[in-house]
Amino acid sequence: MARTRTAVNRTVLGTVGLSLFLAGSWLTATDPAFADRWPTADAGTVLLDRNRLAQLRGEGWWTPTVMAASIGLAVLFALWSLGQSRSGRARPLALPSPGCTVRPQALAEALATRVTALPGITRSRARVLPRRGQRLEVRLRVWLEPDTPPGAVLPTLRTATAEADRAATPYTAHTRVRLSTTPHRTRHVR
Repeated sequence: MARTRTAVNRTVLGTVGLSLFLAGSWLTATDPAFADRWPTADAGTVLLDRNRLAQLRGEGWWTPTVMAASIGLAVLFALWSLGQSRSGRARPLALPSPGCTVRPQALAEALATRVTALPGITRSRARVLPRRGQRLEVRLRVWLEPDTPPGAVLPTLRTATAEADRAATPYTAHTRVRLSTTPHRTRHVR
């Protein structure tokens, strides 16, 4: 969802930017104040003169088309703005027992607490993202203690993530783990 939202945001921003650029160029080309600065084939001509604009406004399709496009864009941007202001809280996950649910944030906090308690790990942060169907994406960030090799932590880390997979039983969890090391604290002499 985050990647989709980012792609939609960039597409909308690019479309709005291109529209504003084209509208500004069109206004610059048709405004008499800018007509002398605009490069034209003949002196004193513009790309769309007042007579042509009056002729377009006289057409039966011009006004309804402009109105429909304006209303459609306003509704589209209003819906997009509402979608952006959504709190981002994920829906609760249904568990196999009837009426039981768990929040993805609670599952992430439990996993982070469990992983932090493992030997050789300084701290951890987890994020559980529900996806379509019965799928969860689990992102786990783990900071190792100084001089702890990743190979020493991986078996216990694999056990903890397997416990989290079993805890979210009707869902299949796809876990990505990112390991980092905590640097040694350098002592400063004063």
